[in-house]
Amino acid sequence: MPMLRACAVLALLLAGCAKPPPPLPAPPPPTARATPKPVLQPAALELLQAMSARLAAARTMSFTATTTYESPSRLGPPLSYTSISKVTLQRPDMLRVLTPGDGKASEFYVDGRTMMAYSPSENLVAVATAPPTIDATLKAVYDNAAIYFPFADVIVADPYKDLAEGLTLAYVIGQSKVVGGTTTNMVAIANARVFAQIWIGAADHLPRRIKAVFANDPARLRHQVDLSEWRLNGPVPAGSFTSTRAAAARRIPFAPPAPKAPAAAAPAPAK
Repeated sequence: MPMLRACAVLALLLAGCAKPPPPLPAPPPPTARATPKPVLQPAALELLQAMSARLAAARTMSFTATTTYESPSRLGPPLSYTSISKVTLQRPDMLRVLTPGDGKASEFYVDGRTMMAYSPSENLVAVATAPPTIDATLKAVYDNAAIYFPFADVIVADPYKDLAEGLTLAYVIGQSKVVGGTTTNMVAIANARVFAQIWIGAADHLPRRIKAVFANDPARLRHQVDLSEWRLNGPVPAGSFTSTRAAAARRIPFAPPAPKAPAAAAPAPAK
């Protein structure tokens, strides 16, 4: 045993006195990554075109949009929030969006002449002259009042035109049988602003889910819209695109929501 201990000590001393190994050669400088060429798979574009044609041909349309979006938490990992919207439209210029929550409820009406954004809990309404088309209305309320509907791409006059603008990537992922209660074709698309995955009904060509991540979001938070209860070219009851309650509410300007003022500091205690 003493001899083993002595050998162990000697080995440690020799290891400590040994010359260090030569330094590793520096890695070669990184080469510039080539910009990937656009990949637009014809089969994916055909699915997007079929979806667009089905939506664009509908004179009336109603569906439910359940939107889930992420927001950073205090600890870092994102929290998820959900809203639900009941959407009805009649081309070219009538739209109703009823959003009961989460959060404050809101209602939006366009009857071809007037548009109203109504907050039932505060009984406030913004009223303005409506643009001549749904597309123009969506742009006007976003530019003037920061109102954005996450399902806007499916209610414009030509969804394919909106989706294909600047497209650099489109390919078919495969099929799913668990989204929307039907078989769907999954398509991935991307442009400079967003990467999205769309589930499109294999039989009816209707969008059932859209999941997106925006390129200018450093946290890569995800947004998802589930689309259900589709009804195309059905009758729309008279008076669907206006509200007497909203029209009678206290009026405010059509403008972006004002930022909250910082809370005033508490006065110092008297000495």
